[in-house]
Amino acid sequence: MTSTPTAPAAPASTIIEPGGIEAIPADRRHGSPWQLFATWSSPNLEFATVYVGLIAVAFFGLNLPAAILAIVIGNALGSLTQGILSTWGPREGLAQLVLSRTAFGTRGNILPAAINTIMAGLGWFATNSVSGTLALSALTGMPAWLALVIVVVVQVGLAFVGHDLVQHFERYAAIVLGIIFLIACIVIFAHTGDGAAPKGAGWHFGGFMLTVSAAFGYAAGWNPYASDYTRYQKKDVSKLQLGLAAGLGDFVSCTVLMIAGAASVYILFPGENPTDSFVHSLPTWLRDLTLLAIAVGAIAANALNIYSGAMSFLAAGIKIRFGLRRAIIALGFGIIGFVIALIAVLDAHFEEWYENFLLVIAYWIAPWLGVVLVDRFLRRGTSIAELVTDHAKYRNWAGPIALVVAGAISIWLFSNQTFYAGLIVTATTPKGGTSPIGDITPFVGFVLAAVIYWALFVALKVRLGGPLESEPDLVVGVDAADEVA
Repeated sequence: MTSTPTAPAAPASTIIEPGGIEAIPADRRHGSPWQLFATWSSPNLEFATVYVGLIAVAFFGLNLPAAILAIVIGNALGSLTQGILSTWGPREGLAQLVLSRTAFGTRGNILPAAINTIMAGLGWFATNSVSGTLALSALTGMPAWLALVIVVVVQVGLAFVGHDLVQHFERYAAIVLGIIFLIACIVIFAHTGDGAAPKGAGWHFGGFMLTVSAAFGYAAGWNPYASDYTRYQKKDVSKLQLGLAAGLGDFVSCTVLMIAGAASVYILFPGENPTDSFVHSLPTWLRDLTLLAIAVGAIAANALNIYSGAMSFLAAGIKIRFGLRRAIIALGFGIIGFVIALIAVLDAHFEEWYENFLLVIAYWIAPWLGVVLVDRFLRRGTSIAELVTDHAKYRNWAGPIALVVAGAISIWLFSNQTFYAGLIVTATTPKGGTSPIGDITPFVGFVLAAVIYWALFVALKVRLGGPLESEPDLVVGVDAADEVA
């Protein structure tokens, strides 16, 4: 015999955010919609963002105008969806990968939740830790392993404490980092052209699409976290302001720094430490401030990555009977991520690894977006309260099928990685040359997933909730361990 969960008692006042992925009740809602601009600006004010623009010129072979256009398009697409998804959080007060249950079912949602756990809590964590470590090591001269320890301890500490501390840190970091990077970018733009133009840089569709996909993968990399940071907003918050703040924060920060990264290649072609190219033209005082900002920016990014990675882990339905379960999981991810980052720091081919990682991110997020956006459209005007609880055991195989099939087909045909090239990419690439189509995997995956999901939704007669007006004020039973929240 099963029992229906009851609403968890309000947590006692504590420094560390308690609970896991349970819905946020009305009396705990707070914040301004425009704080989302800082939330999604500061984590992008780091060298990992700069590096996307740098590889567009240095490795994808684009000239500066072509790189700028590709960067703008990729970031615009990823930031648009960031804004849309951010508006979903306040209605039920739920995290993004919990809301994903309507499109994938309670158990089917384990697939995207597990992928995002790995990508956010481990993949992005390691990637950003490396960029922060390289900057701190270059600034202080300390060994890379020691710089990594410092970076990891700070960012794990932020995520361990939880939502409010993360939001406060992002807010103030955005101001400081924004000023430093703005000055640095002005100096870099002023010196663009001081060095020789990169050999072979120009316009070609293959490099252009590689850059669009990489920029999209970076900006959209935050999409599976979007409502994690809006679920504390009041239910009647302006959706327009919320969406604009989140989308613009993502777009402006990504675009400016990526363009600066592309421009820096015209000053100094990147060597073993790619940060040298970015800071080469800066006066010593600004160089040191920028290196420090890069390290702090990595911490700002990873505070979100670890926090949301823990949320995704719990969204898979794993029951952990500890009041501080989210904080404990965040700590665990920090330890594992440290090991991965240490291996990456010692890897001499970080740029190749990073390029591949950016594209892989887009490979899964694009079809996931196709599924959840279509699902939300088909469910307009209906409640989801009875579908997202852990005890509901709601099934929707349309989501997992669409995600897997669309992802597999798009990767099989169009992937353009150093370790695997798709069938069509291989067939169209001249011997010893580069692909003329670049990498369009994310965009094919998005369209395929959207079409397949819509067709299966209708064919399988997927269950809808009741009228939206009947939705309860608080959705209870979302977390598998809700009774200890």
